[in-house]
Amino acid sequence: MLQEISSPNKLWYLKQINLFSALTRAELQEIDRITRMQEVKKREAIYLEGDPGTTVYLLKKGRVEISSSAPSGKEFTFVILEPGEIFGELEALEDSPREGLAKALDDALICVIRREDFERYLRQHPDMALKLTKLIGARFRKLYNRVEDLVFRAVPARLARLLLELSNNHGIPDETGIRIRVKLTHQELANLIGCSRETVSSTLGQFREQHLIRLDGRSIIVLDQHGLSQLLS
Repeated sequence: MLQEISSPNKLWYLKQINLFSALTRAELQEIDRITRMQEVKKREAIYLEGDPGTTVYLLKKGRVEISSSAPSGKEFTFVILEPGEIFGELEALEDSPREGLAKALDDALICVIRREDFERYLRQHPDMALKLTKLIGARFRKLYNRVEDLVFRAVPARLARLLLELSNNHGIPDETGIRIRVKLTHQELANLIGCSRETVSSTLGQFREQHLIRLDGRSIIVLDQHGLSQLLS
């Protein structure tokens, strides 16, 4: 069960949300009045597929996975969200059921906004509505690229694209390459590119032998971005 909490650092957390990063303190206080903070335990569901889309969520701490399961039981991950991201907004604005399962991958901290309050805020701040539209568009472009990969590309190309995306968006310099800050299990990687865990493990082993990556526990260090990008051609 989601546990509601209060925090003296709530404005600081709101400032870290990408959508609100440029707001003044007064504007943040306006957001503060319509949000409530909740803790979510690791592996706990935030919402289930088919639930009413009555709220919008802001991720403050931890990671959240948005996924869906086929009738066969196979799971496909649409996106793994990092702190600073908004989710659940489309179903809330459309007043439609949830199209996927949202689950915390770590102990997480989220802010929750009722649909009515979020809609009213966007009507009063059209510049924020425009910024939200751009964020949604960028997310759809990423999802479109991944679906295109599933249809037209083999697993090595799919995994190469994912590693390039992660290294560009969540990478930090390492003495030998770019270390991906997001630590994903082989199963989580498999769910993101639509294959089995065993296939991901085998393909990562091939990449390592080709000196494209280095594995350090659950961390992946990209050694040769150009080499990975050649797998996409």
